[in-house]
Amino acid sequence: MDLQIDQLRTLVAVVDHGTLDAAARELRVTPSAVSQRLKALESSVGQVLVRRSRPARPTEPGTVVLRVARQMILLNDTAGVELAGAGAEGATTIPVVINGDSLNTWALQALAEVDPEQRISFEVHRADEGLSVELLRNGTVMAAVTSVAEPVPGCSVRRLGTMGYRPMASPGYVERWFPDGPTIAALAVAPVVVFDRDDTLQDRYLRRRTRRRLDPPRHFIPVSADFARAIALGLGWGMVPPQQSRVFEDTGCLVEFDPPAHVDVPLYWQQWKLHTPMLDQLADAMISTAARELR
Repeated sequence: MDLQIDQLRTLVAVVDHGTLDAAARELRVTPSAVSQRLKALESSVGQVLVRRSRPARPTEPGTVVLRVARQMILLNDTAGVELAGAGAEGATTIPVVINGDSLNTWALQALAEVDPEQRISFEVHRADEGLSVELLRNGTVMAAVTSVAEPVPGCSVRRLGTMGYRPMASPGYVERWFPDGPTIAALAVAPVVVFDRDDTLQDRYLRRRTRRRLDPPRHFIPVSADFARAIALGLGWGMVPPQQSRVFEDTGCLVEFDPPAHVDVPLYWQQWKLHTPMLDQLADAMISTAARELR
C-alpha cells in the first residue's frame, strides 16, 4: 500500500466532521477533491473505508486505516514542529477521551500542565470510563482515561489511581426518605440522581447494600457539576466523589447517609504505543496530576 499523507488527512477529516462537504471546509479544498482523495485511498487499500451515510462512518477496515492515519499524521506533524523550531505556526491535534467526573475534578489541570511550547490542541471526548476504550479501539482517540486495565491492542496502559464515590444526599432529603436509615424498603422508592444511562455507580451501591436489584425513580442529569448540585438541591441521592462533594459538605448542603458504604473505581491511562514528545508529555502530565488528586 502507498499511503499518502493528504489522503490520510482526508479520511480523518471525513470521519471527524461527518460529511465530505464539512471535511472539504476543514481541509480548504473542494468536495470533489475530498471525494477523489478518499477514492484513491480506498483503491490503494483495496477496500471500502467509509460508509457514505450522514454522518459518515468508518467501515471495519476503515477503523484500522483510521488508527494508522492518526498515527502517521501525528508523526508527520511532530517532525514538522521539530524541524521548524520555535517559529512554527499552527498546532497538532491530539484527541483524547476522559470521563465526566475526571474532567470536572482533576483532568483539566493535567491538560493545562502540558508545555505550551509543544503546540498541542486537545480534542476532548467525554465518555463513561468503562466505555472509553471503544473510542481507542476504533481510532477516534489516541489516549483515554478508562477503568479498563486490559490494554487495547496497540496500546500501553498505566495505573492512574482510584476515584472513590460515596452515597450522598441533602440533609432534608435524608430526613424525608431515610428516617430509619437507608433500609431496603426506603432505597426501593427513594428518588436517585443518575448521570446518564451508562452510569452504573448508583446500581452498584444498591446491589452491594441490599443484595437485590432495585429500580427506584431516576433523574438523569448528564453534566458532572450539575449532577452534584442536583443532589445538593434535594432532587435525589447519588454517588459523589469527594473532589465534588467537598464544597457542598462544607456548606452543609450534602451529607453522607451510609458512611461505611462506598464504590471505588480504579482509573488507567491507555494510549497508543507511539512515543512522541507530545504524547509523552501528555501522559506524564496526566499521571503526575492523578498521583496528587486520586487515591
